[in-house]
Amino acid sequence: MPLLLLVLVAAVQGLTEFLPVSSSGHLALIPLVTDQPYQGRAIDVAAHVGTLGAVLLYFRRDLIAMLLALRPGNASQAVADQRQMIRLLIIATIPVFAVGFVVNEIDPAWLTDIRTLAVANLVFAALLWHADRVPDIAGKLADMRYGGAVMIGLAQCLALIPGASRSGVTMTAARYLGIGRVDAARFSMLLSIPTIAGAGLLKGLDIVADGDATLGMDALIVAVLSFGFALAAISWMLRWLARADFRIFVWYRLTLGALLVVAIGVGAG
Repeated sequence: MPLLLLVLVAAVQGLTEFLPVSSSGHLALIPLVTDQPYQGRAIDVAAHVGTLGAVLLYFRRDLIAMLLALRPGNASQAVADQRQMIRLLIIATIPVFAVGFVVNEIDPAWLTDIRTLAVANLVFAALLWHADRVPDIAGKLADMRYGGAVMIGLAQCLALIPGASRSGVTMTAARYLGIGRVDAARFSMLLSIPTIAGAGLLKGLDIVADGDATLGMDALIVAVLSFGFALAAISWMLRWLARADFRIFVWYRLTLGALLVVAIGVGAG
């Protein structure tokens, strides 16, 4: 693959995976705007591995604290909160694992249709805007009820529609629960760890089964670059949400959706 295309794939995946703008939707647009064929599943998996590494590194202290909380014999409130977070993340992960496995087997063609991308961007941008108007009424994340985790987990299933955005739908659900913007983003990113790992494993197994398990220099370049772009995106977004709202992402997605509608109208779809 041309180096410029590798950089583009890595930048798109790394910058959009954790922002509420849909990485899969942007990746699906690359063949349309570059006239290059789909980058291939090996490159796709490599890009996701890079973003997974970035979120693991950024939240390493949270993850270490959760692992240490699993040790028996400590009954402090901090440990109880970490154990509760683990339970909430597990509950919120179960729905997408079940639904994702079925969708992976069916692999419906409409999921990559430009019309799907256009409608998803417009609809889910509107939902994010509406949810972001809900006042912050929740306490710390560990105070979330199990029903809230189920709601976020079910919302995450919508991310199987390119253009919906996994980060976007989970943050939208969290905002509807009254969770603050930064905490909504943090929970969404922590939730991405098992989700990205599971999706990557599933795609990896498919690649091995098809006898296409070669990971060359192209995949390595994409993984490293995706890692760097994702790390920068995570850091920037958490700083942004500490002082602003989701409006910038809503306007971006509405603009993108409108441009896709225009493209469909002139025959690009």
